[in-house]
Order: sequence, then C-alpha cells, then structure tokens
Amino acid sequence: MYKYLFTSESVSEGHPDKVADKISDSVLDLFLERDKNAKVACETLLTANHIIVAGEISSTAKESIDENVIKKTVLKTISDVGYTEEFYFNPDEIKMQLLIQNQAAEINNLVEVNKNAAEQGAGDQGLMFGYATKETPELMPVPVSIAHKLLLKLKEIRNSKTVDWLGPDAKSQACIEYSDIGFSIDSITISTQHKKDIGLDDLRKYISENVIKEVIKDYNKTGNYKEYINHLGTFIEGGPKADTGLTGRKIIVDTYGGSCPHGGGAFSGKDPSKVDRSAAYMCRYIAKNIVAAGIADKCLVQISYVIGFTGPISFMLNFYNTGKVKESEVVNKILNEKIFDLSPAGIIKMLDLKRPIYCKTTNYGHFGREDKDFIWEKTDKVNDLKSIFKIN
Repeated sequence: MYKYLFTSESVSEGHPDKVADKISDSVLDLFLERDKNAKVACETLLTANHIIVAGEISSTAKESIDENVIKKTVLKTISDVGYTEEFYFNPDEIKMQLLIQNQAAEINNLVEVNKNAAEQGAGDQGLMFGYATKETPELMPVPVSIAHKLLLKLKEIRNSKTVDWLGPDAKSQACIEYSDIGFSIDSITISTQHKKDIGLDDLRKYISENVIKEVIKDYNKTGNYKEYINHLGTFIEGGPKADTGLTGRKIIVDTYGGSCPHGGGAFSGKDPSKVDRSAAYMCRYIAKNIVAAGIADKCLVQISYVIGFTGPISFMLNFYNTGKVKESEVVNKILNEKIFDLSPAGIIKMLDLKRPIYCKTTNYGHFGREDKDFIWEKTDKVNDLKSIFKIN
C-alpha cells in the first residue's frame, strides 16, 4: 500500500498579491466594457499606502478613460475587498502612481495579422497547461478545492457580518493523504487577519467550528486530522501594511494547487489576446470535457504558441494511465475534426472572452467554480466526445 501527502494553498481577496491581481483585472474590465478589442497588460504593485499601476494599454476607450477614471476604479476595488483604516489600508489615504503606455507597435502588428479576418496571432510565445480529475464533482484536485472552499466560507461569514472581527487578509492550506484506497485529510491550516478585541482562543474555536468543520464534513472520512489556526499567534496587521503585493504571484493558487505543471504565465491584467490566459482557459475546457465524457479519469493538456502564429505549435494530452482511448488518438481527432478551435482567435470566440468578466475570476481559483460567464467550465462537448470515441 502506497501513501503520500500533498498540500495546496489558497489566499483571500484581501491578500496583498490578490488585491494587486484584482486591481489589474478591474482595469482590464474597465477597458473591455468600452472597447472589446482593447489590448491590455496591466501590472499592480502595492505597499503600505502606495500603489503603482503600470503596463501597456492600446484602446479606443482611452478617449473616455482618463487617469481619474482609472484611479476611481482602483480605489473602488480596494473598498470592495473590505479594506478600511481599521485594517491598515485606507483608500482615502492611498498615494497612487499610473505608469501606462501604448502596446508596442511591433507586437500589435504581429498580433493583428488581418483585422478583417479571424486570423489573430498569439500575443506572445509560451506554454499553457490545463487539468481535470475525477477527485471532486467540479473535476478539480481535492487539496486546492478544499483550500478555496475554506476561504470562501470565511468570506461568507465576513461579508454577512455574523462576526465583526474578521479582516480581509487570510490564507489556507489543505494537506491531503493519498493512498491506493483513496484520500483523507491530514491537516488544515488557516491564518486570518482580525481585530485586536478578539482573543486567540475564541478565534481558533470559532474558525474550527464554523469554517473548518463546515467545509470538510463533505470530505473527511476518518475524523482524524490536525488543525493549525493562526498558529503563530495574533494576525492584526495584514494586507499591504504587512506585505507588498504584486500582480501574478499566486499562479498556483489561480490554477490547480500544484497538482500539475504550470507554464509560468500569470493571468490577471491580461486581455484574451494574451495566450497565457486565453489558452490556459482553453486547456481547462478541453481537460474537463475529456474527463466528464469518461475518456479518462485524469487529464493533463499542454498547448504552446509562438508570437504572431495563428495556431499552436504543439498540443499534448496525458491521461496518467487512466484513459479508455489512447492520447494520440484523441489528439488527432481534436486537431482534425476541430472539436476545439486552438487558434488564438478561435479560443476567444469559443469561450467568448472579449467580455468584462475578469475581475470575478481573480479570487478562489480561475477553475472549478461554476459561473455562467466561465464558459471554460462548461461540459458542453461531452456528447460530441462520447459519440466520436464511442464512450457509453
């Protein structure tokens, strides 16, 4: 009998890196609302009471979106997260600098191969991965699924004002023991920002009873697991007061919790011409439909692109010896019968990615959450795949 432990983490919307991600995606949505063809690459840095928003943006909407509009969007995003003076990041006292320029003409010319046809080139080179597994109903790995759900429960309590001492900044970890008979929970870790007037013992008891036990009751099979709640003690100063935040530093939280490879490219602040984002969404779409169709219990997808190319230079599947059909056969069928369009323009069209939907992707994973706007989470290709590969 084999055994091993595997751990994944999540962070809340108040974590400094996630605040940076959310600001970048809020700026992206601001431009897409007025110009669906906007080219946006937006990066955010925040520390103490300073914010820098930088990047490249080319858009017809620049005529109506000036610096004041961008700054208002940034400050609203911070308020929506829940930061106030009480939690050491007051929107009214923030000093902000915008360093935004146009997209480089050479890159724009490579991407816009033919503006009158669906021949958009990839916005950069790169490799992207997608993954799905039958471990959970949402076809995500158990560790990252639990880690996200712990913080979603914490958010629910915080937003409902059930208690008034929870701060926006929090982290979680789920350590899972896998064996040849399944999985069990080894330990759960939660660290949450809080006000001064809550005692540590009371906080730990509340989080244990109302967050951890509520989430893991659907997963815990043995009843034996360890809890680490604010393990080092108080967590009063959080957010950018305690740690500098930067866009794109939580790419494993954003994806599969480390259960599969990552191509290295971040998502937030990037319009869908950037295959770092759009092709990663397509990889998830392919993997999820393959597993949902019963072709394999587990599926890894890799696609790679060269800047300016109108299609991928490689496409790979790995079923980890769980497939009912050979990977090579599925690859050939997908490429030849165009079940999924892997061109940058085709991905954007198939997943309807020119919409201002990105701010709500920022937190608790880009994958594994049901939302009508997350088309990459749909399993609408299952019947086609079952028919092609004769899966009952």
